[in-house]
Amino acid sequence: MSDLLGYVGIGLSVAFTPANIFYCALGVTLGTLVGVLPGIGALATISMLYPLTFHMEPVGALVMIAGIYYGGAYGGSTASILLNLPGAASSAVTCLDGYPMSKQGRAGAALFTSAIASFIAGSIGILIMMLFSPVIVEFALQFGPAEYFSLITMGMIAASVISDGSPVKSLAMVILGIIGGLVGLDIYTGSSRFAFGTPELMEGISLGVVAMGLFGLTEVISSVGEKQPPVANKSIRLRSMLPTREEWRLAWPAALRGTAVGSFFGILPGAGATVAAFMSYAVEKRIAKDPSRFGKGAIEGVASPEAANNACDQTAFIPTMTLGIPGSATMALLIGVLMIHNITPGPTMMVERPEVFWGLVMSFWLGNILLVILNLPMIGIWVRVLTIPYHLLYPAILMFVAIGVFSINNSVFDLFAVAALGAFGYGMRLLGFPPAPFLLGFVLGPMMEEHFRRAMILSHGSFEVFVTRPISLVFLVVGLLLLLWTLWGAFRSVRASPAAAE
Repeated sequence: MSDLLGYVGIGLSVAFTPANIFYCALGVTLGTLVGVLPGIGALATISMLYPLTFHMEPVGALVMIAGIYYGGAYGGSTASILLNLPGAASSAVTCLDGYPMSKQGRAGAALFTSAIASFIAGSIGILIMMLFSPVIVEFALQFGPAEYFSLITMGMIAASVISDGSPVKSLAMVILGIIGGLVGLDIYTGSSRFAFGTPELMEGISLGVVAMGLFGLTEVISSVGEKQPPVANKSIRLRSMLPTREEWRLAWPAALRGTAVGSFFGILPGAGATVAAFMSYAVEKRIAKDPSRFGKGAIEGVASPEAANNACDQTAFIPTMTLGIPGSATMALLIGVLMIHNITPGPTMMVERPEVFWGLVMSFWLGNILLVILNLPMIGIWVRVLTIPYHLLYPAILMFVAIGVFSINNSVFDLFAVAALGAFGYGMRLLGFPPAPFLLGFVLGPMMEEHFRRAMILSHGSFEVFVTRPISLVFLVVGLLLLLWTLWGAFRSVRASPAAAE
């Protein structure tokens, strides 16, 4: 404990220098802004600012990039809640209940809940990183391809509870999402799949394109014929932004559960905040007394995924800094900054370069506080977006979508892809097919295939590897129990229908 206190003291002395405070404030402000703007994202912003890190001190460069990274998670919820337009793919789950809340005049409460849940999750994530990094790293190293495959399989089964309606329709959308995720070049053979000779599809379809097409553009198309705009809370007072007592009662346990889920997925390299947000939402819907509330403005549907993606973003630094294993492209850029300054991330970094590791960790506290101070006063301004007439609001949305999509790959083809996905999403909405399982299948499908094939290679084609490894077996058993529970619930509802009719 004395060693920990000593390292904390070193970190505080580094993080709270005037230069690093400035870089932290700059990072979280930029992250919030790019999170609000659909499609641009933290990765594009960090890539543009990456050359600046050559001329900065290593801690200042890391603090700024990290602030952009987790600041984007804060800002990403704003457009999701107000406009059904995910600022990032991990914010797409927030659309499911955040946007219905805004249509009910509860946008302020949704944004307030999102900010507080994000702060709680970020703070717990930092504590986990400070106290348990060595132990967590040892646990994460036990995950191989078999464990990842079983974990993703369990997630696929949980996808059937994400949306209301027919489980068959949800399953169909998951399968379509998997097919969409497999578009491009095979990771092992390099052969083309589902590209139909189109060069632009060889690298696959961007996740940002899918999220904005299915959620944002679909909402614009479906709202064109509406004569009256959604109901907006025009009384921008602090009291109108606060959740009710009942909402508080439901939100804070959901935020803690989301934090637990997000922290778990954050320590697993490659899992990501998108997967964590979907899984936390599935957990909330499964344990809810009244699952029918979800998708119609349930406060837990905002608190849990927002806590999950922020906790995941914080704990994702654990494998990156202590193992040198990046879990995402953004984390890879972070490692690049370290290597530019001749710092090798790994197990010895915490001891050999404590000013870098602990300075970054302590800056997280400052960044989270700054994000709350920055976001809470802005809620009233963001809510006023809902009072803008449709004929002014929707052209602006389409403009930001077009800019964001084009900036991902500088490709005009992506603009046509968003338009096609918007039309597809609108058609699916008319037929009652939910979009969320499609996005989950799109994210998890390629990961599932990659880990399955890797496990088969390592086991020389033996399927026993999935049941002989204890962690993998646990995930498969939990997935099977979830499947049986879902089927039992469907069977009970079918039996109850004739009885109700009589």
